[in-house]
Amino acid sequence: MQTNNRIKHCLLTLLLLICPLTMTAGSSPKIKYPGGRFYIWRYTLKDKQGSPYSLEHPGRWLTHKSIERRRKQGLPIDSTDLPVSQKYLRTFQRTSDEVVRKRRRSAVEWAIIGTSRWNNTILVRSNDTILLQRLDSLECVRKSEMVWISPDSINRFIKTNAHDGFNPWDSVKTSPYGNGKEQIEMLAGHRLHNIGLLGKGMTIAVLDGGFQNCDVIPAITRANIVGAHDFVYPNSLHFYQETDHGTKVLSAMASRESEVLVGTAPEARYWLLRCEDQQTEQPVEEDYWAMAAEFADSVGVDIISSSLGYNDFDNHPSYYHQRDLDGETAFISRSASMLARKGIILVNSAGNSGMGPWKKIVFPADANDILTVGAVNTNLMNAPFSGVGPTQDGRVKPDVMALGSPTSLISGRGTIVRDMGTSFSTPLVAGLVACLWQAFPHKTAIDIINLVRQTSNNYEKPDNIYGYGLPNFWRAYMIGRIGSEE
Repeated sequence: MQTNNRIKHCLLTLLLLICPLTMTAGSSPKIKYPGGRFYIWRYTLKDKQGSPYSLEHPGRWLTHKSIERRRKQGLPIDSTDLPVSQKYLRTFQRTSDEVVRKRRRSAVEWAIIGTSRWNNTILVRSNDTILLQRLDSLECVRKSEMVWISPDSINRFIKTNAHDGFNPWDSVKTSPYGNGKEQIEMLAGHRLHNIGLLGKGMTIAVLDGGFQNCDVIPAITRANIVGAHDFVYPNSLHFYQETDHGTKVLSAMASRESEVLVGTAPEARYWLLRCEDQQTEQPVEEDYWAMAAEFADSVGVDIISSSLGYNDFDNHPSYYHQRDLDGETAFISRSASMLARKGIILVNSAGNSGMGPWKKIVFPADANDILTVGAVNTNLMNAPFSGVGPTQDGRVKPDVMALGSPTSLISGRGTIVRDMGTSFSTPLVAGLVACLWQAFPHKTAIDIINLVRQTSNNYEKPDNIYGYGLPNFWRAYMIGRIGSEE
C-alpha cells in the first residue's frame, strides 16, 4: 500500500509540474463575468477591394525594418500584406449602427476588436446575436464563425510581488552561466557566445499569456525590451501582473545575470506580446495569436518565440482532429505557415500532450517552414510529455529538441526555478537561432531553419519523437561559414 501511495504521489507531482501548453488560471478566487453575456464572431471577407493602400507604397503600414527584412531575403510584398479594406470596415460600422437603431435597444453593445490582414478577417464583439447574424449576411463576407462566448465567471485579480535580488544559493560560482550552463552547453550555444554572437542586432517577439513583473525584476529590466502590446480583448488592466509563463520564457533568452542565469540571446531586442487569454480557452485565441504575429512582422521582428498551442477548446468539443495537423487547416497554423514567407523564423513549442489522449504536437506546431521544439531531460532522453509527430501530410515533427525537463528560469517572483515543458525548451532554441542569424545576416529565414535542422544530431535518421534531434549551433555556424565562403 505504501508503494502505491508513493506512485500516486509521484504521478501527482509530475502532473502538477507539467502544466498544459496553454496556461489555465490557477485556483484564485472567482468573480462573475462583468457585463453579462457577450460573443465574438470572426468574419472572413471575400477580397480587399476599396483599400486605400497599395503594394507600391508598403511604408504606409509597414516599418522600414519590416520592408528591409523582406528586401534582404528577396521576398515580395503580396496581397496578404495589405490591410483589411477600410471600405468593408465602414460597411460593418454602418450596418451595426443601423441594427442598433432599428432595435431601439440602448443596451446593445458592439465593437470591432481586431483584424487580420493575412487572413482577411474582422473580429466583432457584441452582446446581441441578431446584430452578429446581420453582419454575416453582408455581401463582402465569405463566412463567419462564433469564436468566443463569455464565461460565467473569471478569476479575481491578485497582485504578485517580486524579489529585488537573488538568494545566495542561486549562484553557481563555477560557471558564468550559472544555472543556465547545462541547457546552453547542450546545444553548443556557449561556443557562439565565446566569439561574441549574443543576438545583437536581432529582434525577437515573445508571444505568450503574460509577463508578470517583467517591469520590476532587475534581471529582466536590464534586458533590451523595446516594447509590449496586449492583443487579448479586453486588454489587461494589469499587463505585468498576468501569468509569469512569459516571464520564464523571456528569462531563458534575455537574462544576463552572471553566475545566476545567462540566457541564450542576452543582447537581442525583445517585444513582449500578450495573446493568450488566461480566463478561457477558445478559438479567438488563434485570432489574437495571428494579430500578434502580424504586429511582430509590421515592426520588423526577425524571430518569434511562441510557447503557445491549441487542440481543444471550451464550449467547442471536437473542434480540431489529428487529421487537421497539416499546417493549413487550423487558423493559427495557416498564419504560422506564412511567417517564413515574410522573412521571419517562428520557433514554436511542440506541446505537452505526449502523456494525454491527444499525444501529438498541437497547433501551430504543425505549420510549414518553422522550427517546432520538443523537450529532452538531462539524460538527453525524450521527455514523456513532449508532443510527437508526424504532421498529417507526413512532415517530420518535432524539428529539434532542447532541455525542457527541467529548464532553469526566472519566475514572476524574481526567483530561480526549474520548470518543465516544451514551453521552456523553445526559447533556448529561439535565442540561439538569433545568435546564429547574427553571424549570417544575408541568409534567409528558410536558410537558417534548414541549417539548424541539418546540423542536429538525428538528421540522418529523423523520427517522430526526437525529430532531427539536438541542434549543434557551433556546427551550424561552422557549416554556415563554409557555405558563405563558397
